[in-house]
Amino acid sequence: MKITFTASPNFNEREGGVNMIVLHYTGMETGEAALERLCDPEAKVSAHFLVWEDGRVSQLVGEDKRAWHAGIGSWQGDTDLNSHSLGIEIVNGGHNVPLPDGSLPPYPGDQIQSIIALCDYLRASHVIPQTRIVGHSDIAPGRKEDPGEHFPWKTLAENGLGIWPDIDTDIEKETLLIGTGLVPGSSGDPVSRLQETLAKIGYDVDATGTYDNVTE
Repeated sequence: MKITFTASPNFNEREGGVNMIVLHYTGMETGEAALERLCDPEAKVSAHFLVWEDGRVSQLVGEDKRAWHAGIGSWQGDTDLNSHSLGIEIVNGGHNVPLPDGSLPPYPGDQIQSIIALCDYLRASHVIPQTRIVGHSDIAPGRKEDPGEHFPWKTLAENGLGIWPDIDTDIEKETLLIGTGLVPGSSGDPVSRLQETLAKIGYDVDATGTYDNVTE
């Protein structure tokens, strides 16, 4: 994996050690437009790395510096996530720039392989638990959607990056769900257990026992 350097001025000093990776999509028409924005001092946004569709990797901010990519969010009790994380922007239009048929643009295989290689490289350089390789939508679910439901998290998890639920495929589909399931407005112990499990994973949700907007 070859990494080229294009300096962004949008960074400052960290206030903590690196123990996390946050994945984003660029959500713009082109990678060139995204790179320009990530290096624009007026934009006040950046990331450590940008992964192009063909698998090329550009580094914009040094790993020891605090890039401005995470914004307001929380994971496993941490809130200054820029200080603890490495941000990877992935060139993909996502929900902002869908395909003509309305579907989300795919992530090419070469791009995913570079993301896996880059994350492996970063994990070798820093102590990053598997549970702290997440998407922007995990740390800020109320305001962010990237890298999107079309991102192949299962493939990353199979390579030891991030987590993915184990589902017993031997159980017939109709037995996987009993009743209607939990829906907004539900309350009681089942909702509390759901919220406690989400919090245990890392999400910022309180065990109120009510299926509210935050839980949804």
